Amino acid sequence: MSVDLNHTIVAARDRKAAAEFLATILGLEVGAPYGPFIPVETNNGVTLDFMETGEDEIASQHYAFLVSEEEFDAIFARIQQAGITHYADPGHRQPGQINHNDGGRGTYFDDPNGHNLEIITRPYGSGG
Repeated sequence: MSVDLNHTIVAARDRKAAAEFLATILGLEVGAPYGPFIPVETNNGVTLDFMETGEDEIASQHYAFLVSEEEFDAIFARIQQAGITHYADPGHRQPGQINHNDGGRGTYFDDPNGHNLEIITRPYGSGG
């Protein structure tokens, strides 16, 4: 039996706004609400289920998305068009830059709830 990640719950102040933000930036679709969740499914079948927490402060989580070079260009253009600050590093010390880890490209940016999102074109440790 293989073990695959199926879904994860993403805490949000406004589940609809958070799901729409992610879907718009990544070029994905927002799914129909399911119970307390609004899902956004990635191309490999993993669903990010946005759920309102009722909390003022949300613990920041990190979500990394492996994308093709062409997808990176399109997503990066949407990040820039939206005026979203992006960083070359997870600690947000290199604003306005991308990284070239493992011979690919990557950048980090925050969603409206403070989650640290990342797009990369090469998996970490894949060489380059």
